[in-house]
Amino acid sequence: MSYHLIDVIQQLGKQHILVIGDLILDRYIWADAERISQEAPVILLREDHQEARPGGAANVANMLRGLDVDVSVAGVVGCDADADVVRQQLLDAGVNIGALLTDPDRVTTTKQRFMGRAQHRHPHQILRVDRETRSPLCGELTEQLISEVRNRLGEFDTILVSDYAKGVCHPELITKLISAATDANVPVIVDPPSTVSWDHYAGATAVTPNRLESSRATDLTIDCDATAFAAGRILCDRLKLQHAFITLDSDGIALVTADGQETCFTTRRRQVYDITGAGDMVLATIGAGTAGGAAPSDMAQLANIAGGLEVEQIGVVTISRGDMIADLLDGRRSPNEKICSLDEVARHVAARRSLGQRIVLTNGCFDVLHTGHIVCLQQAAAEGDCLVVAINSDSSVRQIGKAPDRPIFDERHRATILAAMEGIDYVLTFDELTPHNVINRLKPDLLVKGGTYSEEEIVGHEIVTSYGGEVRAMGVVPGISTTELLRRIRGDSAPATIPYPATPPPQRKAG
Repeated sequence: MSYHLIDVIQQLGKQHILVIGDLILDRYIWADAERISQEAPVILLREDHQEARPGGAANVANMLRGLDVDVSVAGVVGCDADADVVRQQLLDAGVNIGALLTDPDRVTTTKQRFMGRAQHRHPHQILRVDRETRSPLCGELTEQLISEVRNRLGEFDTILVSDYAKGVCHPELITKLISAATDANVPVIVDPPSTVSWDHYAGATAVTPNRLESSRATDLTIDCDATAFAAGRILCDRLKLQHAFITLDSDGIALVTADGQETCFTTRRRQVYDITGAGDMVLATIGAGTAGGAAPSDMAQLANIAGGLEVEQIGVVTISRGDMIADLLDGRRSPNEKICSLDEVARHVAARRSLGQRIVLTNGCFDVLHTGHIVCLQQAAAEGDCLVVAINSDSSVRQIGKAPDRPIFDERHRATILAAMEGIDYVLTFDELTPHNVINRLKPDLLVKGGTYSEEEIVGHEIVTSYGGEVRAMGVVPGISTTELLRRIRGDSAPATIPYPATPPPQRKAG
């Protein structure tokens, strides 16, 4: 599945998304917790620096920019210095702020976090102080904001609503927004708050609430997959949604669709340093997936990855497509996932190369796997970050002058055995008599071959050296070769090619 998700990420494209909602400025004061005050039983912090980061809808926009998406924001800030900081941060990130309005009667929502370290170790949040206005926007600003969005609806592939219950996403505005977006066939994805009714989100495409928010909205205690699915069904039915993504912190994401599909996508355990921004990252990822035409199930799995990467960081940071691909490449994959077409391998190699990885390619028949093969493949794997093994198809084995009874094992069988080896990342099959086409497509940093060849004797060497790559022979294990092994095993008799079994052999029962 991880290789499939890499393809999904690479095929997302660069869409245009509108983020509407409550823009927040997150301020951080970083300090060392040195001692307890003599005046009161409180921790004394010795400040070393401060920083400001976008939060709320501004953070979602920033996250989308990290995912290489074009972004516009619509919302309201106050007439104060914090508003200037929010605007500049969005402009620096490349976000269009043409629909960002000013309300002189409001303050810009600001959350100030005090981050204390004990003995210079990982910092922890000690205190948060909020400055905000929660009253709904006035009628004039509501109409102005809706007008700004309507005039530009044709530009957007998806609209994300980031509702932190600070007054922007009130029922009148959201109802008109969803109606206009529906008429324009633009999906609307909502990250709702936990403090208000959700009835005005009826008609949205999807919602992305967390466990607590979903529990409050449905009056269900969500403590297992079944109750998460039940909550999702209630939300889809009540709000006429196409799907609901219920985030379950370390338990993953429960996806419920209007047509009755219910799946919980688990996530691998991670070291959690700070959950701040994880929900925004999930919304941004699902928004990018929706704009890019990804399936809901793929979006849920990508959101798991992006949210997981976010909680491994201190504070809010952007997660890139490359970060998610790197995380997927680091995971364990089944042998079946390693067997790919040349097109698939080419896309993945390009992704790996963009991460600075060194690509190694070897090729051959690999008919009867023996010690010589194993040693060569182990050496090849140690030479880089990614090892691709290209094997001759059955027809090309017969054409390149092997014995008439070769291959002993068919191409699927040979590919499966190779894919089971830990050091091999990809196995592909080619029909040509030479690996030239494979080499031209993948452009490996190193081409290796087992044997006592000189560089000039390795097929394809001229292609690799032409773009600055390396070519190397890995040597041999004395007395070991496929031809010699077959001669010893069968003498003069030659069995037919052994096909890959159509179904797995029956398992032996215990006892």
